[in-house]
Amino acid sequence: MTAPLWTPSAERIAGAQITRFVDHVNTHCDAGVTGDYFALHQWAVNHSEDFWSAVWDFCGVQATTKGEAVLEDADRFPGARWFPGARLNFAENLLRFRDQRPALVSLLENGERREISYAQLYTRVARLAASLRSLGVVAGDRVAGFMPNIEETVVAMLAATSIGAVWSSCSPDFGLNGVMDRFGQIEPKVLFAADGYYYNGKTCDSLERLAGIVAQIDSIEKVVVVPLVSDGPDISDIRNGVLFGDFLDERALELEFEQLPFDHPLYIMYSSGTTGVPKCIVHGAGGSLLQHLKEQQLLVDLTREDVFFYFTTCGWMMWNWLVSGLATGATLVLYDGSPFADEGRLLLDAIDREGISVFGTSAKFIAALEKAGHKPMQSHRLDSVKAILSTGSPLSHESFEYIYRDFKRDVCLSSISGGTDILSCFVGGCPVLPVYVGEIQAPGLGMAVDIWDEQGRPVRGEKGELVCTAPFPSCPVGFWNDGDGSRFHGAYFDSYPGIWAHGDYGEITEHGGFIIHGRSDAVLNPGGVRIGTAEIYRQVERIEEVVESIVIGQQWADDVRVVLFVLLREGLTLDDELCARIRRSIKENTTPRHVPARIIQVADIPRTISGKIVELAVRNVVHGRPVKNTDALANPEALELYRDLPQLRE
Repeated sequence: MTAPLWTPSAERIAGAQITRFVDHVNTHCDAGVTGDYFALHQWAVNHSEDFWSAVWDFCGVQATTKGEAVLEDADRFPGARWFPGARLNFAENLLRFRDQRPALVSLLENGERREISYAQLYTRVARLAASLRSLGVVAGDRVAGFMPNIEETVVAMLAATSIGAVWSSCSPDFGLNGVMDRFGQIEPKVLFAADGYYYNGKTCDSLERLAGIVAQIDSIEKVVVVPLVSDGPDISDIRNGVLFGDFLDERALELEFEQLPFDHPLYIMYSSGTTGVPKCIVHGAGGSLLQHLKEQQLLVDLTREDVFFYFTTCGWMMWNWLVSGLATGATLVLYDGSPFADEGRLLLDAIDREGISVFGTSAKFIAALEKAGHKPMQSHRLDSVKAILSTGSPLSHESFEYIYRDFKRDVCLSSISGGTDILSCFVGGCPVLPVYVGEIQAPGLGMAVDIWDEQGRPVRGEKGELVCTAPFPSCPVGFWNDGDGSRFHGAYFDSYPGIWAHGDYGEITEHGGFIIHGRSDAVLNPGGVRIGTAEIYRQVERIEEVVESIVIGQQWADDVRVVLFVLLREGLTLDDELCARIRRSIKENTTPRHVPARIIQVADIPRTISGKIVELAVRNVVHGRPVKNTDALANPEALELYRDLPQLRE
């Protein structure tokens, strides 16, 4: 059995909140949990009602009433109802602390820094909520944000959800059609937007696109503009526009929190939309809150003493997840700009300057730091960091090793995986378990996660589909404008009746952890053998000359052949020697079937606005099929690089 990269100390285990939680369930639920994390996980799955009720109590959910029942219609999935008698408010739980401790630190790429306390946050939300109520906003109305990741975005979300309005947001780098594909479906009553944003050394204007959005969505009754890149932006072209400061009701001092059902809609999130108009995924207030409290307090070990950062935009679910850290009372560090500003040093500097203890990022950022030769252990103190979280794509073996070799040795590196679909994680970290190279530590508590084959049988030691076999509170309420639920059911429950099929291709390790090999719909199938794309990416990332890559399966001679596209370091050209090294690395560390039939140099890799590479879009272009929605891409022009390549006809 391989040795772990990191093992928590006895002192860390004893002090972890999850250790106290075990004592709680043993005392109050007669759980009889002894042994390691996996014993707790099994109890939580077998006794889900006791478990989720215990999470509610342990994490101190604020509610008018919890209700008598924990779960109704438990045999219906989808359709099970959690805490059907509960009445609560999401924003009230995030604003439970009202003292002088820092709540939000807002950082911009240009160096600007702002900080507000929990008391100031409460007051600002109260003033904005009063203004929204005066406008006629009520529970169920949609309030949207075309916003950067700044404090006003958090204030707007909390003000809206304190009333029971449904919040939805996307980042200001979305094009006009991308925004229309999202907000055009949900018809918001109020739209928040900034006049612009800073990215990659540039000042970007948002007002022209904002005017276009408002002109096309008749439901918008008020547009509240935050001056971010100028002191007095001209908003005369914005229908029903008003500046943020002028909109606030300065007389309001107290908040009225609407008490609503557990499954009252809280957020509308969106699928990537690269294969058509994005699906509008509706998440409930209680399920999102309970799941986030569980994940952050028990599986990240987040406390009031922590300073919590996650690099994210407001168009990615990690923003919603990060903001829930207010319910624990941590200080949240928001950042808007390029993560690679100052060659990645800007975020590393922020760790030391702000005392960040939980640092969340993407697998791409970690890989880029290593490629650039950064050794943070030598250039920065990093003594505040206790946990590093990574998501967005599978974290490679090399990145695991890089963190412990060059970043910090005593840190819990948690690769986490879930998604917009559940606004949380199916598998992720655990502060009381060791970290093994290339592995996600464990299934999430209360999540009946398994790996199944195509016949619906659990598999061990083999790759298969990631599934969840029992209801969980953060299962979406449904899709917007999907009256009979058919689209929602088709997205997750068609593969295995009554079972959530997540669309990830993975395996369970000998340690009880997980490895995600990529999306199921991107799996390669040469000669009928299923290959996860992450298995190839891992080997290609080892090649010094390669900055990034994307791999697809091309239909060829009544079979599928593997085609690898590589983005090389500036000034380099793909030659026979480099091709041979790439093929050799893949063959020696995987199997001959993984070896690409074609390796092709490209000038860019297409990505979604949230930074994920789009294998399906490239596959469609290669096969001459349309890409239905390029507005979901950050660089849609890159797709043209893959059209009619002569190497693909050989």
